[in-house]
Amino acid sequence: MTVSYDSASPVPPYEQVRSSIAAQINDGTLAVGAKLPTVRALAAELGVAPNTVARAYRELEEAGLLETRGRAGSFVGASGDESRSRARLAAADYATVTRQLGLPAEEALAIVEAALR
Repeated sequence: MTVSYDSASPVPPYEQVRSSIAAQINDGTLAVGAKLPTVRALAAELGVAPNTVARAYRELEEAGLLETRGRAGSFVGASGDESRSRARLAAADYATVTRQLGLPAEEALAIVEAALR
C-alpha cells in the first residue's frame, strides 16, 4: 500500500491519507481483507502525527471501507464492495433524473463535480 501525502498541500493531512486509502480500496488495489499498517507505523512512514492516521482510519471505518478487529488491526472491509454498488445505483438514479429534467450530460457532470469538491 502506498499512501500519498504532500506536506505543502492545502488539503488537511488526514484527508490526504483518507482519500488515498479510499481510492486504493475503490479501484481494487487494496483487496477485501487486506491488512493495513498500524496507525503508528503509517504515521512514522508519512512523518505525521498518529492522530492524523487514526482520524483517517476512523473515517474510513465509518464509511464502511475498513474494519478494525481490536489488536488484530485494521482490514479492508467487505462493505467497500457494497459502497461501490450503492454509489453506482445513486449515479444511475441521478442520470435518470437529469435526463428527465432535460439537462445536458456535460451540465449534469459539472453538478456532480461541484458537489464532490
